[in-house]
Amino acid sequence: MDAAMTGPAAGGSVGRADMSPEERPPGGGATLTCPSCAGHVTAGERFCEACGADLAPSSAASAGSEGSERSEGSAGSAESPASPAASAERIGQPACRECGGGVADDGYCTQCGARAPSPRDHFTEQPASWVAAVCDRGISHRRNEDAMALDARQLPGSRAVLVVCDGVSSATDSDVASLAAARAARDLLAASDPRGQGTAATRVAATAKALEAAADAANEAVIANTSPSPGNPASCTFVAAVVDESLLVVGWVGDSRAYWLPDSGDPRLLTIDDSFAAEQIADGVPRHDAESGPHAHAITRWLGVDAPDHTPRAASLDLGDPGWVMVCSDGLWNYCSEPHDMADLVARTGRATGPEPLQLAAALVDWANAQGGKDNITVALARVGATRPTTTAPPTAAAALEATAHREEARPHGNVLR
Repeated sequence: MDAAMTGPAAGGSVGRADMSPEERPPGGGATLTCPSCAGHVTAGERFCEACGADLAPSSAASAGSEGSERSEGSAGSAESPASPAASAERIGQPACRECGGGVADDGYCTQCGARAPSPRDHFTEQPASWVAAVCDRGISHRRNEDAMALDARQLPGSRAVLVVCDGVSSATDSDVASLAAARAARDLLAASDPRGQGTAATRVAATAKALEAAADAANEAVIANTSPSPGNPASCTFVAAVVDESLLVVGWVGDSRAYWLPDSGDPRLLTIDDSFAAEQIADGVPRHDAESGPHAHAITRWLGVDAPDHTPRAASLDLGDPGWVMVCSDGLWNYCSEPHDMADLVARTGRATGPEPLQLAAALVDWANAQGGKDNITVALARVGATRPTTTAPPTAAAALEATAHREEARPHGNVLR
């Protein structure tokens, strides 16, 4: 990748280090040699445009003209040139991990062209000891379009908010939009507290209403981060779980999921994907066949300026036993979809990591990467202790899922699940 690096001094020459004498700007002065990389520079330049080395007068003078000779190690010789990393630091650029050169604003090294790791590629959150999440780029994708945002009170099992948004790979700027959406929804839900409103049914209704408002806020955040230029506008999925002591309420748009994984008893998938695969499952196609088909991850609802409907569906559950609330993107459930399989995976992994949620989430991300890491991966967990059992029925699937507009996620290659 070509990238020009201009020195900070006013009046410095601008151009490539590999220009021939005929290509150089008029008045560029005598042709000199950079003491660091031996590239061509001109008198008056403060920094080498090839490697970023400092061309202070003492360094430039010691370099001499192209025809002069310099005796290495002789008395009075110039000080050894700075390393590329030191040069990058001096001009305010981060150093490349591959060669030590400077990393430009576009995220690529100005010397070797390597892509620098981005903080967006892998990040974690842990607002309280019992709630944590890990978001990772995976292996196949070039950028991380997943996002998550959490909020929790410090008392274990009291109140927590877990939000995951999965940016549509084929859409522009979905990585920016998904993070903005997750944070907007988190902030709204964190400020909402339906306790003190009477019965459990009243609390469920109030939380469901808050989830609708959170989806509205997330949708507005996506639109605010959508480029006005023509093309495929930014879009993402949305799933949020609100733990309120013994009450769990979830809302979703798209195919990101929420699971309840008790230490004993039946695990439950609380969400129903808004996808072509879910429509096939509702029609009687086995889950494995539907979720591995060619259009398995064509989602039917999403957030974004072109979304047909972003009102979240909601489900609630009274938590009667200790266990894990999990909210995740399909980068995890692609490899482990059935609730019993997911519960077994979490139990096995937890025996190795212990009950600390951040370590468990990180290990689950590592497991998904070990399966191939074909997509971005997000795992958010809340550990819930023993609570009073109730008779509230689990959420059920809608009687029918109407086929609406379809949005197909871009596939890395072959018949890989998004």
